[in-house]
Amino acid sequence: MQVLLIGSGGREHALAMALSKSPHLARLFAAPGNPGMAALAECVALDVADHAAVSAFCRKQGIDLVVIGPEVPLVAGLVDVLVVQGIACFGPSKAAARLEGSKGFTKRICNAAGIPTAQYDACDQLAPALDALARRGAPLVVKADGLAAGKGVVVAETAAEAEAALRAIFTGPGASVVLEEKLEGEEVSFFALCDGHNALYFGSAQDHKRIGEGDTGPNTGGMGAYAPAPRMTPELVEEVMARIIRPTLAEMNRRGTPFAGMLFAGLMLTADGPKLIEFNTRFGDPETQVLLPLLEDDLLGLLDASAHGRLPAQSPALSGGVALTVVLAARGYPAAPQTGGVLTGIEAAAALPGVIITQAGTAMKQGHIVATGGRVLNVTALGATYDEAASRAYGALATLTYADGIWRRDIGWRVRTAAS
Repeated sequence: MQVLLIGSGGREHALAMALSKSPHLARLFAAPGNPGMAALAECVALDVADHAAVSAFCRKQGIDLVVIGPEVPLVAGLVDVLVVQGIACFGPSKAAARLEGSKGFTKRICNAAGIPTAQYDACDQLAPALDALARRGAPLVVKADGLAAGKGVVVAETAAEAEAALRAIFTGPGASVVLEEKLEGEEVSFFALCDGHNALYFGSAQDHKRIGEGDTGPNTGGMGAYAPAPRMTPELVEEVMARIIRPTLAEMNRRGTPFAGMLFAGLMLTADGPKLIEFNTRFGDPETQVLLPLLEDDLLGLLDASAHGRLPAQSPALSGGVALTVVLAARGYPAAPQTGGVLTGIEAAAALPGVIITQAGTAMKQGHIVATGGRVLNVTALGATYDEAASRAYGALATLTYADGIWRRDIGWRVRTAAS
């Protein structure tokens, strides 16, 4: 198969690694890709926002499957443009991608399908949002309604924090917001592979959104993750599939907008059972970096089956080990990351036992790997235990040199007996 992978981050590097192992792969392209992906795929300078250019490339190269990593092309409707031309895509249509593109839409799906979630108010003006805040009080969660790269959420412990977040959101035209009750419990990232009608459990992970140790500071796109999530017993997996995933697919079908692709449910495991925090409509980042190394089945075959509406009956096979990833970020992330610094030691780190390096915000300049984004690369390690995986990951980090690098030193604190 000829495959085009859309994206340039750590998630896409991990996808490229897994896709490259498939016996069905003939040629892999990445648009735009990154220096790490260049060893696995032919990186092409496509503007993925130019749907006509992507379509023309696919026709010229005889692409059999387009795998879309990031959420922005999905919400923008790239799948719709390609599918109408007979080009198969892994990912949802524009209408189905609203599950990620609009938090208000997802809440309405939850109401219609009886999916357990936080109580909420959806507002498209500041005045009613402030009224809802006065009625609900703090603590509560303030969410900008559209895409925000994992950073459009404020967990407000006081009314003053919530009001400041609301006023910041409503600074321009067209803004809307969802105010939710603050759920208590343990968060889990839950992944279900879907083909429009059926869904298979793909795995679970737990990530660390806050910038600082002890889960402090502002939200980021993710500072690390580990898989699997220990709380996700077979019984709990089936409960999530029965109460959240399958009802969502049924409601989307009822509306004439079937969902195919990866449905990523952010869950809160509350005292009353699992509740949906939000949906994403693609692989997670950095969760993909810990999920895919545990996958024992052919990823390309699974994604192709999803795209063509013919998922197998059984969920993908996962190894019995664990994986943990630490994000190396640029100083100043997430507000104002310092870019341009040189990274060295990547090859030496990747050569260590059980270690996988995936590049994210990087570029090749004058023969050197330099940082170009807030999250620069991911250091992932496999192990029989979380402690072993963490020890390998942090050991590999010590071999890297990046003067502007920052990272959390407590990734996996919930599951590590030796967490610092």
